Amino acid sequence: MSFAVPSPCRALRVIFPQIVCALLLLALPGVVRAADTPEIFPLSDVKAGMKATGLTIFAGDQIEKFDMTVLGVLPDYLGPRQSIILVQLVGEKVEHTGVVGGMSGSPVYIDGKLAGALSLKLGQFTKEPIAGVTPIESILEVSTGATKETSGKPTGGKAQAPANSGVPLQYPLPPQLPGMSLPHGMGPFHEGAFLTPIATPLNISGASPMAVAQFANALAGYGMVAVNGGSGTAQPDDAKIEAGDMVSVQLVRGDMSIGGACTVTAVWNGRVYACGHPIFGFGSVDMPLSRARVVTTLASDMDSIKIVTTGGMIGTITDDRLTAIAGMLGTQSRLIPMELSLDTPVAHRDFHFELADVPKLTPLLVGLVAYNGLTSNTAYGEGTTLKLSGDIDIAGHPSVHLANMFAPSDASVPDATFVAMNVQTLFTRVFTNPYEVPRIDHIRLKLESAPERRTTAIAGAWTDVGEAAPGDTVNVKVMLRPFRGAPSLQNVPITIPAQSNPGETLRIQVSDAASLNRTTHTGAAGASADLGGLDQLINILNTERRNNQFYVTLLNPSPTVLVEDKELPNAPLSELNILDQHRGVGGPTVLRESVAGEWSVATDSVVSGVVYLTIHIK
Repeated sequence: MSFAVPSPCRALRVIFPQIVCALLLLALPGVVRAADTPEIFPLSDVKAGMKATGLTIFAGDQIEKFDMTVLGVLPDYLGPRQSIILVQLVGEKVEHTGVVGGMSGSPVYIDGKLAGALSLKLGQFTKEPIAGVTPIESILEVSTGATKETSGKPTGGKAQAPANSGVPLQYPLPPQLPGMSLPHGMGPFHEGAFLTPIATPLNISGASPMAVAQFANALAGYGMVAVNGGSGTAQPDDAKIEAGDMVSVQLVRGDMSIGGACTVTAVWNGRVYACGHPIFGFGSVDMPLSRARVVTTLASDMDSIKIVTTGGMIGTITDDRLTAIAGMLGTQSRLIPMELSLDTPVAHRDFHFELADVPKLTPLLVGLVAYNGLTSNTAYGEGTTLKLSGDIDIAGHPSVHLANMFAPSDASVPDATFVAMNVQTLFTRVFTNPYEVPRIDHIRLKLESAPERRTTAIAGAWTDVGEAAPGDTVNVKVMLRPFRGAPSLQNVPITIPAQSNPGETLRIQVSDAASLNRTTHTGAAGASADLGGLDQLINILNTERRNNQFYVTLLNPSPTVLVEDKELPNAPLSELNILDQHRGVGGPTVLRESVAGEWSVATDSVVSGVVYLTIHIK
């Protein structure tokens, strides 16, 4: 028979035989056999004034008891048939710390039977440690996934925080709580008092303060509090968890570690229940679960929090729901490998990461990891030009190729911000595409740094002739002005198409990539057109123009039709009439000009600017 062993027995096992330790545990309150269905204390039997006991860790691996007094029950508080037990924590330690971030999920026992899990706290700056307990019946409703939603879709009604809202959930308390035994001197709760989910420590290691500041607010709406922690090595006993231990839902691991930590409520037959409230509220998920260990508890009048380190991977979280997170021990969650290499005049650095595969979070994690991998090392410096290249490998599809250049700007943000945003945006377009769920096999990024601000403006352009015949070569002179230094002149020979009509006037656009994309609506075709599938989207992404080149584009006045990922220039009037009759959202797009020729010249800097010319066909 195996027991959920409180931490005092961990020490006793060293000096007492196993049987003596087991007999000793039978006398302790709140002990639950790990392999059996627990003996529960039903919500219907909970009454104000009852005494309760909780288990949690304040430091190290020592599970400690703390006492509570039941104040009453709030029926249907979280939603239909989702009640909350209101309790007051008592005792010297908990009265000093209050309700601690990371205490979520701490099991609560009444008469030695499991009644629920600590999950909510009363406001901030409160003198009394008042908390909410999720009843065990509600926690056990988080089954093995009988109802499977699409991973990443929020569920859970009121408990789902608006994504990236930055506003924590608040559950108002009734102005008066009749029948409840309130602490002496408190009187009825005043109007506007509220319970909120206990903060989840977002344990971050291997990250710079800049990276945390840039991205932590995006997770604040989920009740995450970014805390600098550690990432420890795996230990043989990592998977031997019990009620009161700490676990972490791992988002990133490797040269950087990010995980949301909370307390285990119970472990039965290999299934673990924790937190007593959702981490994100995504419903059915596939997220890695690791062991967490408490270094210390930081007491604060505003928000006390546990400082934790993460250990080895021990299982998978399969459910993230209104009343708990739950998963299986011993299983393996799929992670997305990501590599980043950085070459600068100072040094070369290689970084390796693994990311959780979660639709609503992975794009954010990609941006965060790219930003942190770039800035959190001695090779990085501000004021440099960064050249990005890389690939996103997708099972069953061509790879997406990344190629761009980023020069420092006068904006009051780190230069790496623009790199991270570009990588995150491109990954998001693939990862959240409307055609199929992609399986990302690998992300590879390479960044090369040049120690100056490499920008070039198109200062002017002209042709060597004002008119030309079909088939003629025309030289386009382009004046380029670097950020510092002397301007240079580039000659770009272009050919007048043989099918050009005498008497017509063609337009020549000399421009950067972004201006040309706007002229030809290439970006719109990739973003909103009803493409034939993911392969066509990848084709558009891979043929997008690059910002370290300038383009000379010859445009004639006949219409172009954009259909899916294809351009149909010089469309006849009969086709345009048919398309106009069937035009709808996401359908073909008609442009007033067609590209008669396009030439590009690569540079070693970021190009900007646009100049328009005309040439007459004789």
